[in-house]
This record gives sequence, C-alpha cells and structure tokens, in this order.
Amino acid sequence: MPAPIHRSLSNTIKGLSMDAIQAANSGHPGMPMGMADTASVLWTQHLRHDPSDPSWPDRDRFVLSAGHGSMLLYSLLHLTGYPKMTLAEIQNFRQWDSLTPGHPENTMTPGVETTTGPLGQGLANAVGMALAERSLAERFNREGFPVLDHRTWAIAGDGCLMEGISYEAASLAGHLQLGRLNVLYDDNEISIDGSTDITFTEDVDTRFQAAGWHVIVVDGHDPIAVESALSEAHGETGRPTLIRCVTHIGHGAPTKQDSNASHGAPLGEDEIAGAKAGMNWPTTPFHVPHDVTEWMTSRRSEWSATRRDWVDMMGRYREAHPALAAEFEACMRGELPAGWDAALPTYEAGGKMATRKASGAALNALAPTVKSLVGGSADLEGSNNSRIASDPHMTPDNLAPRNIHFGVREHAMGAICNGMALHGGIVPFCATFLQFADYMRPAVRLAGLMDQQVIYVWTHDSVFLGEDGPTHQPVEHLAALRVIPNLEVFRPADANETTWCWHAAVSRQNGPTALALTRQGLPHLDIARTDGKRGVEQGGYVVHQSPGEGLEDVALLATGSEVSLAIEAATILEDRGIRARVLSLPCRERFLALDTDTRESILPEGIMARVVVEAGRKQGWEPLLGAFHRAVTIESFGHSAPADVIARQLGFTAENVADQATGALNDFKANGSALIERTQAALQRAGA
Repeated sequence: MPAPIHRSLSNTIKGLSMDAIQAANSGHPGMPMGMADTASVLWTQHLRHDPSDPSWPDRDRFVLSAGHGSMLLYSLLHLTGYPKMTLAEIQNFRQWDSLTPGHPENTMTPGVETTTGPLGQGLANAVGMALAERSLAERFNREGFPVLDHRTWAIAGDGCLMEGISYEAASLAGHLQLGRLNVLYDDNEISIDGSTDITFTEDVDTRFQAAGWHVIVVDGHDPIAVESALSEAHGETGRPTLIRCVTHIGHGAPTKQDSNASHGAPLGEDEIAGAKAGMNWPTTPFHVPHDVTEWMTSRRSEWSATRRDWVDMMGRYREAHPALAAEFEACMRGELPAGWDAALPTYEAGGKMATRKASGAALNALAPTVKSLVGGSADLEGSNNSRIASDPHMTPDNLAPRNIHFGVREHAMGAICNGMALHGGIVPFCATFLQFADYMRPAVRLAGLMDQQVIYVWTHDSVFLGEDGPTHQPVEHLAALRVIPNLEVFRPADANETTWCWHAAVSRQNGPTALALTRQGLPHLDIARTDGKRGVEQGGYVVHQSPGEGLEDVALLATGSEVSLAIEAATILEDRGIRARVLSLPCRERFLALDTDTRESILPEGIMARVVVEAGRKQGWEPLLGAFHRAVTIESFGHSAPADVIARQLGFTAENVADQATGALNDFKANGSALIERTQAALQRAGA
C-alpha cells in the first residue's frame, strides 16, 4: 500500500471513529485510534475476504476480541465496501436497530464473524475457528484442491489477555500447533482504571512462547514494520503467532493520547478538533477522502477475483471428487443426510441405564451419518461418555479426527466450540459435569445470543452423585441455565428420552442445547420409548395417569431422575384413593412455549393441586404450579453421603412425594372453592 494511502486510510478510520462516538455520546475511541495503523495494513494487504460475498467458505476469519473498539471494525467494513455498512449506519452508531451496535454482533451485521464484548471470549472464538479450518481442511482437501486454506486473525487488547480464558485457549492452540491462527495484541498499556502496570506486569511474550506460540514485537504505528510482521506470521505454519503491537491509545488526541480518558468516553469537540488539526484533516464530520474511496474500489476487484478463483476450483473439485464435494457442501450448509437418525437406539422397559451412558450411545449412533459432529470433554471423557468411538483424538499432527481433548479448560472449551460453530461445517459438542457449567456460562450466553448450534453434555446433574459432596453437586444450575434466552435445557427421564434429546439437539440449528444427565442408573420407561420423541419435541407429556373417569385429583410435574420417583408416588396415591397425573417435562422452555390448547391437553387448568419434583431449586416453576402446590425441591446446598442417604434425608422418596401431593390436594379442598368463587366474581366485575 502506498504510504500516502495508508496515512489517509488510517486517518479516515480515526476520524470516523471519533465522529461516530461523539455523535452517539457513547463509545470507546481510544482503541480504534490506536489500532488504525495496524488494522489498515491487515485488512487491505493480508486479509482474504470479499465484501461482495461476506460468507464465502474460504474467506479469512477476523475477530475483534477487543469488541469495545467496534468502530474500528465498522469503519473497515464501510471503507472496504461491505454493501450494508453504509455511511448512514456509521452515523447511526449505537442507535436502535442500526447495524452498528455498541459491540459487534454477528447476527446483525454482515462481515462481523462473532459477537464480542466480554473480553477474551473473542480470542477463544478465534482458536475455535482456526481449529475448525484445520479439521475440515484435513478431512476434505485433496492434492490440487485446497478447499479450505484460510487463516484466522484476531485483535485482542490488554483486557483480553488479563482474562483467564485467553490463556486457556492459547494453551490449547499452542499444543495443537494451530499455525494459521494469528493474534494481534494491542499493547497500549492502558485499561479502564489507568496504566496496566497497576495490575498487569507479566512478560506476555514469554508466556505465549511457553505455550508454544511464535511471538513478534512491532511498532503498531509503523506500517512497514507491521507489513513485515504480518508477512512473517503468514509464513509461520507450525505455531500460532502473537504479534505484540506497541501502540498509543487515542493515537493523535492532543491531551488524551496514552490516557484512560480516551478509553471509554467520547473525546469531546475540542479534543476531536485538535486531533484532526494534528492529522491535517478536514473538520467536517464523517469525512471520507476520494483517494481512499478510489483505492478501495481497485482493491475490491482483486478480492472478488480471489473468491472467483476459489469458486472455479470448487467446480473442478466436484468433478474430481463428487462424493467428497457433496459432503463438504452439505456440512457447510448445515444439512443433515437422509436417514441421519435411523440408528438411534430405544430401550424396552425392565432395564436401567444412566442417562450419561445413554447419551454416549446416542452420540455414537449419530456419528457415522452426522459427520459434522465434533467435540470432546474437559478431561472427563470417560465420565461424560462423550467420545466418538470410531475416531481417534486430534493431535498436533492430525486434526481430522472428531474427538478433542480439551483438557481442564471449561472456560475456553465453551468459547472454542462457539468459534467452531461460527466457522461453519461443524456441529460442536462439549462435555463436563453440570456443576462446572458455571465456568462456561459467558460462552453459553453468547451461543444463545449468536443463534449458534452448540451441544452441551453436562453430566452428574444432581446431588445424587453422592459422596463428592456439595462442591460437585449442582443445585441452582438448572434454574440459572433456564433463564438464558435461546438456550434449551433438556433433562431426560430415562435412556429413551435421552435418545430423543440428542435428536432435538442435532435438529436444532438456531441456538444451543444443553443435556443435563445422571450419573446413576434410571429405569427404562416404556412410554418414553413410544411417546418420548413427541414428548421431547413439545417439552412435556403425560407419562402416567391413574385409572378412573374425569380429571385427576393432582398433577405431579417432574424432570430427569425424579420422573420415575413421581410415578412411584402416583401408585401410593392410588392406594390412598387419590388419582394422579404424572408429567415428564424434559424441556420446560419448550413446554411453556406451546400454544394454550396443547399445553392445556397435557396439564389441564382443572387439576389445581400440583407438586413439582426436581432435584434443584424451585425457582422458575411458578408459572406451572398455581395456588395449591407443594415442591419437593432443594433450597440449600447438597451433602457428602451415599446417594440413597441424600435422597432420604432431602425428601426424595415416593412416600414423601405422595404426602406432599396429599397436602396440596387437602389445601385445595379446604380453600379452593372460596378462591374459585372470588376469581369468578372478580371476572364478572371486570366484565361489567
């Protein structure tokens, strides 16, 4: 890039960033100004992309891990010619329904690869993208046909590298020798509270080198040095590369350069005027000079030519390897092959199986046909039953297998899986104990926000794992996970429901799915074998009804291991002359989303005495319980003891569930008529 063009492009990015943030009276100008010089070189000289087709499979992936600097990315998208990123969108920064939200969001803005903001998540996403590229390349590339041959670039800041997730992800990337991963570290030595040396004095270069990375240090404001560093990174294929770009935050701001004052607030009119004067730049807001527009127009034709060359190559690939090409393209489109679910197992009544074991059986029944399934466990593969038995594990020398040893890295594992899903071609699954879902929560939340298909296998789902005690016994986790928008949480009652939960997870392509699974064996339910698929699809169904006419006296609502317990309690109630309806609710989110008539057919409003039975917090069950209810739940931490002792001590026995149901029914008999009369009178008054 000619030096005058680089200066003009960099100044344009700085000007657009200052002006947009000032107009919004909100934003982070320091980072875009500090990284404008480096990013200009990357995006115009090294990034393999085509603004006319933002989603072509072999494009380079770019991740702005330091998502607060979003105006850097928006400026680049506009200047390089992404059609929807108009100047009007830049001027509408951080406003309702714009394509320029405060932090980049992949579902809103073409050219944004991932939603970033929580620091470090983006860097871990980038590791996942680089891992997906190599995994798919080793499966599908053939001599003369580099179907996937791109790189992943990320810009991270000091805050990203302070977060522990970054080093978990970097450690795995170094171990797997992901040589097509390049991270540009914006080392400006400033964080929100001031100079980073108040908390962050480690030797970052040595730490990354120890993790197996190639490290380059460069003046981030010297385009010739940056170009040289990027070329060196491009040529390094055996190790991921960290380019530490020494920069000035708020570069060019007369009084706020190198100050935390430029990090997270508009610079102010006077400071912007001073910065523009120092750049010899017009004071007109949102100025884009003709030389930048003209030069970018010429570059766009070259970028499009690169994509067209790839399209031509793919045509030859289809002729030379038709079956492989069809499989690759189906994977990238997220298509499931015909008969993909034909081998899923079901189980006859009479046996028992832990749902974690049934999950492993379902995974291995799906793996031969759903070849996009790739994943692993956080050092708990045997406990989670999360291995595809037909495949070995990924190693630095072979990334084609579909099993990943993530190591004890739950934080990074979730975000790496997000990156694999975002890349395309892979349906990632990851596994650990449900207790450690807390370590994954930021990534799980982002998977929901980004509509990404990630499957979480969370085993040892209750206090009934026993002697390991309360540190390992999830109590509040089901309630906490269920409040995450767009996350579907399934807790199957037996091996049959587990099969159909896997079916639901693989079928669902617009969001993440969680499977909460038992350590202990559960009896096979014949009704789950025959009706479980429908029950899982709608989130709940009737698994037991007492004989007799009319509505039952009481409804028992249960999930997971407590469903068979509720059925036992129903037989005790029948001996007492009380008729019960037992519901299995494997996915409460789906059940609550049913239309009123369908939900009423499963849980009629006329059954007013209700009991929820779940080895977790009661919180969240209220919409299904009504005025006359009891709860067999857990409102404290667990205990270290054998599972049967814990069950007895905490009231998870059939006798106690039956007693609670009897109490709820008695409450209704004593007070229900008066409540109904008051409700009817209130409705009449409202109608009048």
